[in-house]
Amino acid sequence: MEEPWWRGDLAAEIHQTLRLKELKLPVYKAHSSQMGMRRYLADLLTILSSRCQLCPTARHLAVYLLDLFMDRYDVAVKQLCVISVACLLLASKFEEKEDRVPKLEQLNSFASLFCLNPVLTKKDLLKMELLLLESFNWNLCLPTPAHYIDYYLLASVSETDLHNGWPITSVTKVRVFMEKYAHYFLKVSLQDHIFLSFQPSLVAAACVGASRICLEISPSWTTQLEVLTCYSWENLATCIEMMLIAHNKDIKEASKDQMTLLQQQQVMESLVLQTPTQVLFQQSRHHPMTQHSALLSQFHSPIQDLCSAYRDSLQAPRPSDLALGNASDSLCSFSTLSASFQPVAQTVSIQGPVTMQVAISTEPRHCLSLTYGSSYFSKHHSYAAGCFDG
Repeated sequence: MEEPWWRGDLAAEIHQTLRLKELKLPVYKAHSSQMGMRRYLADLLTILSSRCQLCPTARHLAVYLLDLFMDRYDVAVKQLCVISVACLLLASKFEEKEDRVPKLEQLNSFASLFCLNPVLTKKDLLKMELLLLESFNWNLCLPTPAHYIDYYLLASVSETDLHNGWPITSVTKVRVFMEKYAHYFLKVSLQDHIFLSFQPSLVAAACVGASRICLEISPSWTTQLEVLTCYSWENLATCIEMMLIAHNKDIKEASKDQMTLLQQQQVMESLVLQTPTQVLFQQSRHHPMTQHSALLSQFHSPIQDLCSAYRDSLQAPRPSDLALGNASDSLCSFSTLSASFQPVAQTVSIQGPVTMQVAISTEPRHCLSLTYGSSYFSKHHSYAAGCFDG
């Protein structure tokens, strides 16, 4: 396996070459008319590169190519997604090995997850790649912060550093967390085009400085880091402050989302744990005549389904039919429904965990079917009760 350049004997020379090349980078003016879609496209490329398991340098180069192209040309909105994918392909071909370059079918399958309307074709992508290469004069050797971060992480933690004022017991473990934080801030730098106003090497050094602050490692910037990066703390202060502001926003949004999720879980638990019989069979506060049809229908076609009964219990009580002038129709239906329950039915209230109303008559004999359930979302079970003898 090839050794990474930042661990080789030529690491210092390669770093110096990258620093010279970044001085010749094109000037970014942020004049794109589609600047409002820039954050969405950057996130899209970040997700696609993660799904394709591309290296951070390919991801950053793809976003940088997209920024430069949008800054120079007015692109139709429907073509922005195609250009973004073409930038990702070019960056992966330049930074990755041949077997790691995403295939067209793989990109189309991922694009469908984001509901991207245009289906990518090989012809369109080749045409867009040629357009991009001509725009950059066939020069894709453009340093990004991702090209420096691993080199700077070599000196990110030392044995003389302190954590909360105490010596570090395990430098190896701290370096693992340092690497995670640094790559997190590296992704933060992709979200806002304002970081393009700094040199890529400065952004990479600021990622290390912001990580040391978050991990509460002191001093915030060491002499070894200053010698390696050629940046003092004063050079990095502005960029680090911007990264920490973005970090605080992410923490607040994550806390807000977690609180919303917790509230939703509490509401669902309260609904599941609620006993259905306490709602379905509690004594009515209204006059029985206003609900005689619903009451008798329960005996006419035993107990209604739990969901239907729950829906009916949530509806506002209807005004009395007598008050609406439909006394004759209402009384007729009442006498018809109650004919089979002669002699006059008696209403008995059974006290207990389940409260319901049962009509008992001497003739004819009727059997009741009782329904029990533990929740509105669980299955109910019917049990036949014994017949009442006169």
